[in-house]
Amino acid sequence: MNDKPIEKITTKIWRETPEIDNPFAAADCYCCGYDVYGDLLKNASYIDYLYLLFRQVPPTPEQSALLEGLAIALTNPGPRDHSVRAAMSAGVGGSTHASALIAALTVGAGNLGGAREVFHALAYWQQCQNRLADWQQLITDPPQLEREDVWPPMEHAPGFDPNGVSCPTPVRKTLEHLVAVGKTTSLTWLHQHRLELEGFAGCPLAFSGVAAAALYDLAFLPEEAEMMFLLLRLPGAAIHSLEQEKLGWRKYPFFADGFKLNP
Repeated sequence: MNDKPIEKITTKIWRETPEIDNPFAAADCYCCGYDVYGDLLKNASYIDYLYLLFRQVPPTPEQSALLEGLAIALTNPGPRDHSVRAAMSAGVGGSTHASALIAALTVGAGNLGGAREVFHALAYWQQCQNRLADWQQLITDPPQLEREDVWPPMEHAPGFDPNGVSCPTPVRKTLEHLVAVGKTTSLTWLHQHRLELEGFAGCPLAFSGVAAAALYDLAFLPEEAEMMFLLLRLPGAAIHSLEQEKLGWRKYPFFADGFKLNP
């Protein structure tokens, strides 16, 4: 008879040892080899831990500063953002708080300023890197995307705002800050060639484009970047939903002047 315990969980990310008196409760938890409650809790920041979870290695100081800057820039997209508005609508309509978060995730997952756009934009970085001619070719002659049974085709160059006029100040300031703290190749190149890329796309750079470049420099894969983008934007949607729930529908933004009734 083999007395060796059978491993029930297969993961490189997490390891636990059970409590002596309760095999269903963990005594020690290790994330990628680091003691979560004996080491990370005292010595790591939330951003460091988030990076460790996704990449399975601790970040350098520059990587930590880069991800932290991106997180601050994305945490609250504001009431004009579609995903935040979805959460606000759920809140003001009396839905559960979990429903408000699901609404934000659902609307914020798409191809127009959403997480799926970040997925495609990072895939463009993988293919083109810092070659301007390749970017021009890919933007003007985009590839046929997979899974059109799930996702509709992109109608604009990923990472750019088809409804924009010029690159918004927050996008430009975020890009400048991330270049300064991260000192990474792709973000620096994007900052230098933003105007040329906007010319190829026919529209200005968006937050999704800055996020894709930053996460590419952080060695994220497209599917990891898609998940991270959703997570980082969720707090703003949550708090606006709670606020709008208290304010009520009569103070819903952009609503009062939205309808005109003719006698």
